[in-house]
Amino acid sequence: MYICTFGRQRPVRFNLIMLEKINTPEDLRLLEPEQLAGLCEEIRRYIIECCSNNPGHLGSSLGAVELIVGLHYVFNTPEDKIVCDVGHQAYAHKILTGRREAFRNNRMRDGLSGFPKISESRYDAFGAGHSSTSISAALGYSYAARLQGRNDKSIAVIGDGALTGGLALEGLNNAGASRSDILIILNDNNISIDKNIGGIHNHLLKLTTDPRYLRLKDKIWNSIGEGRFREKMQKMVRGTKSSILNGYHGAFFESLGFRYFGPIDGNDIDAVLDALRRLRDIKGPRILHTITKQGKGYGPAENDPVVWHAPGRFNPVTGERIAGDRKADRYQDVFGEVLLDLARKDERIVGITPAMSTGCGMNILAREIPERFFDVGIEEEHAVTFSAGLAAGGMKPFCNIYSSFSQRAYDQIIHDVAMQNLPVVLCFDRAGLVGEDGATHHGCLDMAAYRPVPNAVVSAPRNETELKCLMYTASRYEGGPFIIRYPRGCGEGVDWRNAEYSVLEPGRGECLREGDGRFAVITAGPMASPALEAAAMIEKESGVSPSVYDIRYIKPIDRSILEEAAATGNVLTVEDGSLAGGLFGAVAEYMASSGHKVNLRGLGIPDEYIRQDKQSSQRSECGLDAAGISAKMREMLNFAEKSQKILENQN
Repeated sequence: MYICTFGRQRPVRFNLIMLEKINTPEDLRLLEPEQLAGLCEEIRRYIIECCSNNPGHLGSSLGAVELIVGLHYVFNTPEDKIVCDVGHQAYAHKILTGRREAFRNNRMRDGLSGFPKISESRYDAFGAGHSSTSISAALGYSYAARLQGRNDKSIAVIGDGALTGGLALEGLNNAGASRSDILIILNDNNISIDKNIGGIHNHLLKLTTDPRYLRLKDKIWNSIGEGRFREKMQKMVRGTKSSILNGYHGAFFESLGFRYFGPIDGNDIDAVLDALRRLRDIKGPRILHTITKQGKGYGPAENDPVVWHAPGRFNPVTGERIAGDRKADRYQDVFGEVLLDLARKDERIVGITPAMSTGCGMNILAREIPERFFDVGIEEEHAVTFSAGLAAGGMKPFCNIYSSFSQRAYDQIIHDVAMQNLPVVLCFDRAGLVGEDGATHHGCLDMAAYRPVPNAVVSAPRNETELKCLMYTASRYEGGPFIIRYPRGCGEGVDWRNAEYSVLEPGRGECLREGDGRFAVITAGPMASPALEAAAMIEKESGVSPSVYDIRYIKPIDRSILEEAAATGNVLTVEDGSLAGGLFGAVAEYMASSGHKVNLRGLGIPDEYIRQDKQSSQRSECGLDAAGISAKMREMLNFAEKSQKILENQN
């Protein structure tokens, strides 16, 4: 039994009468259609109850309940493939496919991934996490079924935001031209139901999906035969149909070769079932446009969809969000405040983000200087090239992209920014390990990916003040692209607001701890703090006093620091990025090319995908906390001692 409230209702008590009996979609299909509305409400209540204590992506999943229920009810999953885009809307899907109890541990270390994952369930047709992938993947499934002689259905579920992504548009173009048997569900939760949702529209929708109508239509076109006359007639009919039935909604899709149906109320289970049943057996590429309500069924989430997209912990009865204990300001807030201040001082500065204005802190600039703020939607590639154009035109763009999502714009960063040596500031938020969102969202590859790019500066601040000063440095730098990567979450708690702006010279790091010349630790970004703690531990227990350096710039790298470190004979690199190719790779390359013979080791993110967990736990797993760093230092010192004894014995 659960206690919860919805909208403005008083708290209510309820049992999960139907949901507790459903372990597979086969169980779902045993229900009568008139029972499904009640089931949808039970699913919503369960999602709210679970997410109130174990945070996740709430709003999108609440809005998509009827769609998910309808798809599993009408289609024969898992043989028929449902490919969800991004995965924010997939909670009902997980609950209905044998993971109801496991959902209580959603996004936890030994629990479910927060997104669809092939290895997790046979009902997860394709993994997600980034946007705009579903159409291409579902099209691949459609072709695979046809080539293997199967009649499996292929369904892509994509949101209106993800549909603007370049990959989605490429998939649409290919799918429409291919005439493949694919159904696309457009989950549009950005606008309310408009005047097309009405009696006349519903009647026309039923007419155009009726098998008898479709058979008659095909018979008529076949009787006309091929040729220019048929083409002209079809063009005229399509134009008339689009203007009457679809208005501006369907014209675009039909121009690509799709049959367009809708929009329908995606939160009306009867309307969803009716449309899906009619569309199930229609062949060729087709799109069902559904209008859903973000946060459907829960008042706070309906009223503020941005905040309740991923609200953190909250009281399910009152809707009050439960704030976590912050030891310091978040890096995203530092970025937002500093960007606004720099923009006030320099009229050339503009901010660009691909639909992450609140998450990255750029909403502050949007509020105060809206004319110099650009949210381009979920379009990372466009965001970068748009920034390149702004830079070429004399502006100073700060383009903020989550590190993991920057991978999508890799070509644009190389071809459009770096190759032309344009002064674009690329700020990669959520660098390193990000916590509960897991492998799809870790920003592990940025240092390794961008270090080889000619003309690029790659930097990593160790605290809030360094982020402030690196942003200031980047605002004055005209030598080409300037990358600043920084982690998710809170900083070190330094007094960054009262710190003066200063230029941090590219290629110049800093010695944070002078040792006794027997050991050196070279750190990047937030790894400086645990490295300093580990060095103090080692000195206390062994008498060896390690030096600790903040390299600050992975490219260009501070060679004077590398020379000082090499002189100790024992060098450990510590980074919150991929061990392969990042800071460790840069130091190893230098040591080898310079002929230095050192006991060199590295700590970083290993060559594997780190599963979801608390960010602190993930860092501990990778040895990136004080305990892990001191253990590696201890191991290196033991190795050095044994090696010295061997040499002494040989002499």
